[in-house]
Amino acid sequence: MEPQKGSVMLIRVMYRDLRYDYVDTSTLDRLIGSKGISRFLRPFEDEWVEVSASPTRGNGGIYTGPERRFTRAS
Repeated sequence: MEPQKGSVMLIRVMYRDLRYDYVDTSTLDRLIGSKGISRFLRPFEDEWVEVSASPTRGNGGIYTGPERRFTRAS
């Protein structure tokens, strides 16, 4: 399980200079966008994601299935 800072999940990353760190999700998004990291650990799958070769946040195919993000009316 990944460390948490308060209620914020921290994600392990590897910078391009081979240093490791833990960052929050907004920092992860920024680092992916700026190509500041070479990979990060997907916490729930326990696998490393190569930023240059694997699908990452916001990069994916077109989903044609049913919408699953609707909130239920109470």
